[in-house]
Amino acid sequence: MGVKMGKIIRIAGPLVEANGMRGNQMYELVRIGDERLLGEIIRLRGDVASVQVYEETTGLMPGEPVEGTGKPLSVELGPGILKSIYDGVQRPLELIKDKAGTYITRGISVPPIDKNRTWKFVPTVKEGIKVTGGDIIGTIKETEVIEHRVMVPPGVEGRVEAIKEGSFKVEDIVCTLEDSKGKAYKLPIMQVWPVRKPRPYKKKLSPNIPLLTGQRVFDTFFPIAKGGAAAIPGPFGAGKTVSQHQLAKWCDAKVIIYVGCGERGNEMTEVLEEFPHLIDPHTNLPLMERTSMIANTSNMPVAAREASVYTGITMAEYYRDMGYDTALMADSTSRWAESMREISGRLEEMPGEEGYPAYLASRLAEFYERAGRVVTLGAEDRMASTSIIGAVSPPGGDFSEPVTQNTLRVTRVFWALDASLADRRHFPSINWLTSYSLYTDQLSDWFKTKINENWMNYRTSAMGILQKESELQEIVQLVGPDALPEKERVILEVAKMLREDFLQQNAFHEVDSYCSPKKQYMMMDVIIRFHDNALRAMDKGMLYEDILKVAVLDDIPKMKYVDEKTFDKEYQNLIKKIDEELR
Repeated sequence: MGVKMGKIIRIAGPLVEANGMRGNQMYELVRIGDERLLGEIIRLRGDVASVQVYEETTGLMPGEPVEGTGKPLSVELGPGILKSIYDGVQRPLELIKDKAGTYITRGISVPPIDKNRTWKFVPTVKEGIKVTGGDIIGTIKETEVIEHRVMVPPGVEGRVEAIKEGSFKVEDIVCTLEDSKGKAYKLPIMQVWPVRKPRPYKKKLSPNIPLLTGQRVFDTFFPIAKGGAAAIPGPFGAGKTVSQHQLAKWCDAKVIIYVGCGERGNEMTEVLEEFPHLIDPHTNLPLMERTSMIANTSNMPVAAREASVYTGITMAEYYRDMGYDTALMADSTSRWAESMREISGRLEEMPGEEGYPAYLASRLAEFYERAGRVVTLGAEDRMASTSIIGAVSPPGGDFSEPVTQNTLRVTRVFWALDASLADRRHFPSINWLTSYSLYTDQLSDWFKTKINENWMNYRTSAMGILQKESELQEIVQLVGPDALPEKERVILEVAKMLREDFLQQNAFHEVDSYCSPKKQYMMMDVIIRFHDNALRAMDKGMLYEDILKVAVLDDIPKMKYVDEKTFDKEYQNLIKKIDEELR
């Protein structure tokens, strides 16, 4: 069957309609106009196809050709993804700059993975062995940190007829299989996968292992599981991007995919300039050694924004299939939803709430459901995860708007950023009264066995103290703190400790930037012990004024700046002082 060729009949911003397209498929990739711009079919009616164009459509004219490729929008998966910076449809920005200069030339076609670079391939299977989809047939050292595992593509199986060791390009055939019917499969190093189709796995596992982030407010109060989905909604300036940076830098996922989806150009420039210089605390090498970035700013074509999150999640799933825990940072899904709203408006579809398309909820669900901890394909059962952390930018910080509400329905962690906390310079500005995590119960056994059996009790006590403080604040604002009973004034003092000495964390401090779960538990133990001992001391007749004079009150705020190596000693000192001074 020959290539289908249609003609443009209508142009509406990023949407182009073409007739003569009968026989083309939904979500097929097409080339538009004389400049061969990239586009994707999103609606078919008779022989008229509606195409969203991933490039600027200025200058296109009716009558220009539209040519089908017969393939869906796909990404190339292979060594070379890490350390790269792409746009929303996996065009490598560095290589485009080398080829065309600072500005992306329309219609430019640059392969996402360098096809001329050679990689040293080391086989891990021998000839005559039977392999199936997902099995690892060899390894390549992709970066200093990540070993790239070359896999049999899903749906392919057979006996290894030939496998070669040596230096190859990604398109070179390294392995030949023959199935039971005598059909031969020639396997190159790279794979191609359609972005809208989730990569298959054997089985989804229960989310009962935490994704440790080193951030106290997340790990202790609102933990996310490996393979979980979290939303960080917050108004402008509340700290979404720094929170995403901290998560990318410190979380214990092995591979990070960072999608800058529709954010302002200058903000994305900061990320692009900063990320390559960030040192990975786990390896002391640049963080980019295990990171890939997708930059699709607000001044880039709107349709590519919609594709960028799918491109990112497909890359994350590919590294998950190798057996790595991966994390996708999407900043921000609101801009993605806005691009859907714009395309939907051009298609003249019936608008839903606030002009968003009626299918907004299902698209968001479809995306977040690709998170999960799974048993991957292949004979050896590898367990790996893809976690999704999506920032949401509700206009004016209004959490009742459709994108935030629909995101909350499908994610199980809600980290609500609060502008008033940011104004007070309390960072991370997560509101502890409105945030929640639905993974807490499933993760409690892990924290009890791996950290301490009192972990959940302390967390509950701390949350109770902060809740009580919120109730007392109303009385304090009316009559002042002096009117409160002395025990309740102690609660306010302990709540202040929790807020300032535990929840506040300095992302730019060399010690406080990361806090291990063990140190988090010890810090909580110190504060809860102070609370319990102070109330007991008051029962025995100690006055509130005397409690405020104990020397340990000066030491507790300093504990978060004590290095992990010497913290055990500091912890013992603090406990001893609390027990001696508050008898």
